[in-house]
Amino acid sequence: MHTIEFVTRIAHFDAFSGISGDMTVGALIDAGAPATALIDALNALPTEARYTVERTMRGGITASKFRVHVDSAPARHRHLGHILEMLDHAALPQRAKTNAAAVFQKLGEAEAAIHGVNIADVHFHEVGAADSIADIVGACLALDLLNIDEVHCSAINVGSGTVKTEHGLLPVPAPATARLLEGKPIYARGPEMELTTPTGAAIATTLARTFGPLPAMRISAIGYGAGDRDFKQHANVLRVLIGERSTAPESTLVSILEANIDDSTPQVLGYALEKLMSAGALDVTLSPLQMKKNRPGSLLRVIAKPEDQERLAQILFAETSTLGLRIYTAERRIQERTVVTVDTPHGPIRGKVAPNGTFAPEYDDCRAIAEKTGTPLQQVIAAANTAHLAPKT
Repeated sequence: MHTIEFVTRIAHFDAFSGISGDMTVGALIDAGAPATALIDALNALPTEARYTVERTMRGGITASKFRVHVDSAPARHRHLGHILEMLDHAALPQRAKTNAAAVFQKLGEAEAAIHGVNIADVHFHEVGAADSIADIVGACLALDLLNIDEVHCSAINVGSGTVKTEHGLLPVPAPATARLLEGKPIYARGPEMELTTPTGAAIATTLARTFGPLPAMRISAIGYGAGDRDFKQHANVLRVLIGERSTAPESTLVSILEANIDDSTPQVLGYALEKLMSAGALDVTLSPLQMKKNRPGSLLRVIAKPEDQERLAQILFAETSTLGLRIYTAERRIQERTVVTVDTPHGPIRGKVAPNGTFAPEYDDCRAIAEKTGTPLQQVIAAANTAHLAPKT
């Protein structure tokens, strides 16, 4: 049997110095997105701006700096409707238009929530200016030009201190940035300044499927997008790693959720396992531990699809006494298998056949027959194995 292997192209943003719109565009250009095609598309937008890309250094790392030049007075403030209408009429690939509209929508929702107004009444201020339009559209277009199927992102360094805005000095992360990053892993390290902008946060939280460690991938290109300043503490760049991940049946990406628990009863833990499995966990296990103060405990480990991670984490917090979780990404290898049905003296039983011929009877089928007929479970399983090994006529 020949298995067709489909390749998924991944872009992983390493936001150790934060993320902004211009850093994102610069990193993707540095990783191979054609700058000429990108700038030609941006020139077709009615922003009255010019765009350049230059090579520069940040902390000893060569990086690409994307710049937006506006020669006239600052652009008027735009409402979300104006920007969405502009995108709808733009000569851009449909996926880039859809993604850019989604980023602006998410950014508009955050601004509306912060200012307590209807989203239709939000003035986008800097976000509506030419540079932010170019940053968001440019990032989405660059991802399309690189044929990226999935975007992932590390934990985000947001910076610290305060930032000057049209509303005066505000704490870092700025309110809109903090709103956008709710539920995402963030931290503060380095100089006391804003490292992650609302535009960068909106791009990351709208497009990234997961936040955390680097996913399993084969790296094919690396790009660095330069920030405005050069720091002594670290290189002020956004790194993007481009690569491929196989989506053949034997290779999948999963999230692992773990907790050490020493103050829940067996009944509570058993119930939690049942809830997690019924909620879509791929597997749930309990292992004995010897914990601090010589107390016996349990390691509860959940294997989950990345998209189910947050929902299952909430079940763990609700149904056990744990106050913390460890969450990390792992590659799960699964052999291709074929489901067959064998006829036994007790009735038909399904089973899985591996490529090497190994047969595993379906436990639920064997148990149902054992309970129905009164036959010991071991005998039912043995009968299924015998039926599979019997010569085929």
